[in-house]
Amino acid sequence: MKTIIEPFKIKSVEPIRMTDRPERERLLAEAHHNPFFLAADDVLIDLLTDSGTGAMSSEQWAGIMRGDESYAGSRSWVRFETAVKQIMGFEHVIPTHQGRAAERILFSTLCKTGDIVPNNTHFDTTRANIEFQGATALDLVIPEGKLPEVVHPFKGNMDVQALAAVITQYGPEKIPLIMLTVTNNSGGGQPVSMENIKEVARIAHKHGLPFYLDACRFAENAYFIKLREQGYGDKSAGEIAGEMFSYADGCTMSAKKDGLANIGGFLCTNDGQLAQQEKDLLILTEGFPTYGGLAGRDLDAIAVGLEEVLHEDYLEYRLASTRYLGEHIAEAGVPIVQPPGGHAIYIDAKAMLPHIPPIEFPGQALVCELYLEAGIRAVEIGSVMFGRVDPDTEEETPADMELVRLALPRRVYTQSHVDYAVEAIINVFERRNEIKGLRMTYQAEYLRHFTAKFEVVV
Repeated sequence: MKTIIEPFKIKSVEPIRMTDRPERERLLAEAHHNPFFLAADDVLIDLLTDSGTGAMSSEQWAGIMRGDESYAGSRSWVRFETAVKQIMGFEHVIPTHQGRAAERILFSTLCKTGDIVPNNTHFDTTRANIEFQGATALDLVIPEGKLPEVVHPFKGNMDVQALAAVITQYGPEKIPLIMLTVTNNSGGGQPVSMENIKEVARIAHKHGLPFYLDACRFAENAYFIKLREQGYGDKSAGEIAGEMFSYADGCTMSAKKDGLANIGGFLCTNDGQLAQQEKDLLILTEGFPTYGGLAGRDLDAIAVGLEEVLHEDYLEYRLASTRYLGEHIAEAGVPIVQPPGGHAIYIDAKAMLPHIPPIEFPGQALVCELYLEAGIRAVEIGSVMFGRVDPDTEEETPADMELVRLALPRRVYTQSHVDYAVEAIINVFERRNEIKGLRMTYQAEYLRHFTAKFEVVV
């Protein structure tokens, strides 16, 4: 069959509260033109993030009921640890309440002021946790990854020549680890090839440097490799994922993505001495090493989710539903990051709104307009999230790209919801010249996009 259907049935439903434009205009003004401040009940289609917003399966809910809430060494911990080790193969598994907690523990253990941490592209919490330690988060994605309109099968790849040059320039002693984000969230949800993973690992190990994967969307990346990379078409997603992890020395993971859970994460390593340091820090801030800030029921839900996310009927549906959204708005002329990513579609706001300069945040302006048009909540990934302010001159340095991410929660929305989003996006595109820029009136020192406030430029 040519038609790809959702590989599940709906057992429980949650009502959506319908709103009209005048109400949304009031709500957005009260939220200071930042949809993070909107109440979820005031959103019709929530594409803000795919992190922790998915629908859990009947088997995961059964796991919730099996949860063992013993403080130390629970049965849920055993099931969780076994699932992670079977898929990823690392010797030490450290649970955390979500991915950014794993990042904080990793970077506070390994990084110091003046260090350099290369990545294809760091996402927001990764970058913030590195910078909080006084280190520099360095993005080394391939040139194609910075050009939204260019089609490339693995635009998430790291530029290995640039990586080698950075190691030569700064010296291995200034680089505590090398990371790869799979898939590359900041760059449009684009995958990383197995060839690139192997080459980055080779360079890291040649210089005695640890190599880590940011593995939030490892299953989606594995399925892209199966579809696009020569020699992997006959391998299962699980086999491909296992090979990906075999080249790494550890990983950080938000189980709120490809763990198919609503909360949770973990940190893995093959270094026993480092693992002990990380567990000592875990106890201080998260909890005992066999629960790490999670309830036993959450550990069980993640264990089931890690197994289910590698089902290829699910992965086929997941990529197809995302691709459907991207292809339909692109056919109408909406500029997007090509080709469509695995978990989200990224609109190129710089190309769509050329009359709005970066200093007036075209991505944020488009995010606001999508909410006004149809109650859709998206997120800006551009100069609000990644722009830089000079502390002396207060001048704003814009990000390389001005994107709006439409992240699809896993197993939540139906075809008609996506069609509604397509119609709304096209409506906004057709009157794009009417959209006005924004001025930032408040920003925090770190992760400013979460709490920034704006006003319309008149």
